[in-house]
Amino acid sequence: MSEAAPAFDPNAMAASHVPPAAVPGAVEAPTAKPTVAGIFGAFLLIGATSFGGGVVAYLRSSLVTKHKWVDDKTFVELLAISQTLPGLNATNMAILVGDRLRGLPGAIAAVIGICLPGALLMYLVGMVYHEHGDRPLVTAALKGVAAAAVGLILATTVQLSKKSLAHVYDLVFIALTVIGVNRLHQRVPRVLVVVGILAILWYRPRKKVEEGSSQ
Repeated sequence: MSEAAPAFDPNAMAASHVPPAAVPGAVEAPTAKPTVAGIFGAFLLIGATSFGGGVVAYLRSSLVTKHKWVDDKTFVELLAISQTLPGLNATNMAILVGDRLRGLPGAIAAVIGICLPGALLMYLVGMVYHEHGDRPLVTAALKGVAAAAVGLILATTVQLSKKSLAHVYDLVFIALTVIGVNRLHQRVPRVLVVVGILAILWYRPRKKVEEGSSQ
């Protein structure tokens, strides 16, 4: 006598067609590494379109949101490293990200790409500013660009803080950093090292004391 066929279960059939990214605990497939030419093109666009001091916002928009080459956590870590090193944050970030993606060729392509537009444009702008920099219209335009740059930095700070600040104690470390740099007028690397050591000591793994252990 043949066995009865199993009952049709629509939930089981739907579960079998759930994509891997929707299954809890599934690891999303990493984005394919870009070519050296792709890295050069991306950083060339960043260098050509990032105005004022808001280059961090453009970097995050391109690297994290658009291309998905790094995530927010990695972006913040690389940004922290770039701020502790001599040089501009933008060029330091370009070298770190390019090296992470394609090694030395990627780092070279990234730093050339991000510096080339600014170098060419600033050469032309410098000549124009030398001749017409004292005009009120030019001065007003520069003030507007500076205000927009501050807004971009603030917007990026808010976006990163939502994903990077996990505990209320992180706000204490932010306050210590601001006080050290703005009030005590200490150098940024020194403040980052001191606050970093305090954060390591605070968040270090602590051994759990088991109840009823032998004394």
